[in-house]
Amino acid sequence: MRKTAIAVTLIIAAAGSFAATRPTPPPVSGLDDATIVAIFDAANTADIETGNLAKERAATKDAREFGTMLGQVHTAVRQQGRDLAKKLGVTPTPPKDDQGAKDHAAAMIKLRGVPASQFDRAFLEHEQAYHAAVISALNTTLIPAIQNEELKKFVVGLGPAFEGHRQAAANLLKKLPATP
Repeated sequence: MRKTAIAVTLIIAAAGSFAATRPTPPPVSGLDDATIVAIFDAANTADIETGNLAKERAATKDAREFGTMLGQVHTAVRQQGRDLAKKLGVTPTPPKDDQGAKDHAAAMIKLRGVPASQFDRAFLEHEQAYHAAVISALNTTLIPAIQNEELKKFVVGLGPAFEGHRQAAANLLKKLPATP
């Protein structure tokens, strides 16, 4: 799963402090529904992995519960996407040379290496940046490229949930004590 955890450079792993970064959208050429389904699947898988890590490592109850929720919600959404792809006869096809998967693997290594006392902040900053990048990529690149109307409706319908996750991470960040 790690190889397909994030597709293209849809979601850029935040560097160093996991601060927000701008996503580099995938190239429009060659972007078809099969690739978009694979990107969508990988984005959900990435959030399942980071959510599960937070469930294990977070110090605060809020961050643990947020991680648990991310894992559960993105597991359900990923399955819905897979079921829709099967119904539509679309075989998910990850992009060639998936830099995003490498970026996600690096982000997971960084999150695993963060001292326990700093994990919650690093995780929440990552999630805020991650969801902002997903929203940007969906709105600017992926949704406009979707050809199948049922697939487009499904992806568009999930936009508010991605925004809700971004905002929840931002709100939880505000509740954390200031770092020295």
